[in-house]
Amino acid sequence: MPDLVVLHYTAMDCAERARDWLCTPKAEVSAHYVVGADGTVWQLVDEADRAWHAGAGRWGPVTDVNSRSIGIEISNTGTTPFAAAQMDAVEALLSGILARHRIPPDRVIGHSDMAPGRKIDPGRRFDWQRLARQGLSIWPTPEGDGSFTDNARTFGYTADVPCEVILHSMRLRFRPGATGPLDSTDRALMANLAQRWPVAAT
Repeated sequence: MPDLVVLHYTAMDCAERARDWLCTPKAEVSAHYVVGADGTVWQLVDEADRAWHAGAGRWGPVTDVNSRSIGIEISNTGTTPFAAAQMDAVEALLSGILARHRIPPDRVIGHSDMAPGRKIDPGRRFDWQRLARQGLSIWPTPEGDGSFTDNARTFGYTADVPCEVILHSMRLRFRPGATGPLDSTDRALMANLAQRWPVAAT
């Protein structure tokens, strides 16, 4: 039974080409869904079946993310905004998935969250705040303090990577455009994430 949803971008400029690649055995990758820029949704793998979209990484105590998650590939190169029709389709798709599997919005994560330092998708152009306003993801407020590293692990960033790598992944999602060393806003955001949405222990 899936209890995570992982969002990706295809890093390709053609949704059909990405879809076809994901259906090719030699690709050795797959996903449950592909969402085109025009809002077209293709289901490639049944939600009850495992897809090979996550690769190496972890979220909280989960080290085999593929076996616990539904993967959604969103057609985008990573450098352009996500189209309105596409975001509408992502929202409708997520709403159904979360309802069917009783997945809470804090279990919707980016590929960059579970594989920091290795993956950056869905990237800084993806509108996570829009999803949060619809109750399909989460968005923190900069309230709190404490150890950035400890709070990051409590929230779910448990990959064995340096603090600056976790910082980069957190900023991609929750503070796009921020640069420079760890600061008080980063610490406050992570403290709020850890307090409001601590990752499940199992």
